[in-house]
Amino acid sequence: MPLDQTPALHAPDLPPAARRGLCTDCGLSRMKNASDCGTACQFIAPDYPAAETRTHGRARGPGDELFFGPYRAMHRARLKAPAPGAQWTGITTRIAERLLESGAVTAVLTMAPDPADKWRPVPVIVTRAEGMAAVRGMRMGTAPLLALLEPARAAGHTRIAVIGIPCQVHALRMIEEKLGLERLYVIGTPCSDNTTTENFHRFLALLDERPESITYLEFRADYRVEIRHDDGRVRTIPFLMLPLSDLPADFFPLTCRSCVDYTNALADITVGYMAGTGEQWLLVRNARGEELLELIRDDVVLEAPSSAGKRAAAVKGFAANTERAAGGLPLRRMPRFLRPLVAWLQPRIGPRGLEFARARLEMKAVETVLHLRRAHPRRLKRMVPAHVWKLVAPYGITPREGETPTNPSA
Repeated sequence: MPLDQTPALHAPDLPPAARRGLCTDCGLSRMKNASDCGTACQFIAPDYPAAETRTHGRARGPGDELFFGPYRAMHRARLKAPAPGAQWTGITTRIAERLLESGAVTAVLTMAPDPADKWRPVPVIVTRAEGMAAVRGMRMGTAPLLALLEPARAAGHTRIAVIGIPCQVHALRMIEEKLGLERLYVIGTPCSDNTTTENFHRFLALLDERPESITYLEFRADYRVEIRHDDGRVRTIPFLMLPLSDLPADFFPLTCRSCVDYTNALADITVGYMAGTGEQWLLVRNARGEELLELIRDDVVLEAPSSAGKRAAAVKGFAANTERAAGGLPLRRMPRFLRPLVAWLQPRIGPRGLEFARARLEMKAVETVLHLRRAHPRRLKRMVPAHVWKLVAPYGITPREGETPTNPSA
């Protein structure tokens, strides 16, 4: 079938996943060369300096790049006309629409909602711009996105865009040269603390008597979760008031609690929220990232990110709670009567903007080291790169014997 006659959105049947250890089922194990997992997986022996150099022409530098990875420009951003049904204003899907409209790509690999469960991600190939409307919004869970590369290539697509989370993008970059693509654009979203779709439904049931009415959920940079309902209601819940103590200790898988690439450092452009202070946060990482931003230049409002507050106390408290939790959720042991007061104070005196983002990156780094020490101590020297040790050092966490990478530059 000619490319211009293919469906706007297609979800191919995919082979089963191979059984692995630490694995998010990025899709690589479902491909013909499943043995590539051994060298491509983020959770085996990543070499971030080498990967960043291949992708961006250089590894991350000091300062904020130590936290966020290499970038050329950083913006707080929003679409002038927010897309209906999108997460935030819809910048990610708008970029993909423009790629398809302009002919820069003939296919976008991304996630759509399962017809039977709007929160479950299903990997799809989108071949026309109008198909992107069906993939707007958040999904919760992991799905084998990279397994779409083979059916996409078989259908004749050689100019492709991929919208992925860090573990998918890391594996994609490791096999990129083998794909034989004419052009590849990678739009990355930050990811942390993912869980299964089933677990997410349990969480929703704790938030509302009618969880099926929830149409939108977003963790915002103002220390609140925004929830929208199908009857038009909009609620916000402070982080401290969430019913996290009612969740099981293994609610978040170890892969997510030991991920060192929250900001998707190998994407061409990262579209997230952490430093957006109510809007989106863009990290343009290389020349292709600049191309992607240029596609929506007339549609987007760009501003410089702000920064306020101090992160040290928050990160130190998180580290102590994580150690105390012994592998469970790092819950704050705070008297209930104090929580409303602290929830009111956090968005006013806590870390905000870039300082909030730095705090989250340091928390993720702390979490990675502590959880791996407990569950997989032998993996530390292979999984934890040098820049992560630099992030945790201010909190008294330093590598023990046998924990440093075999390759000091990794």
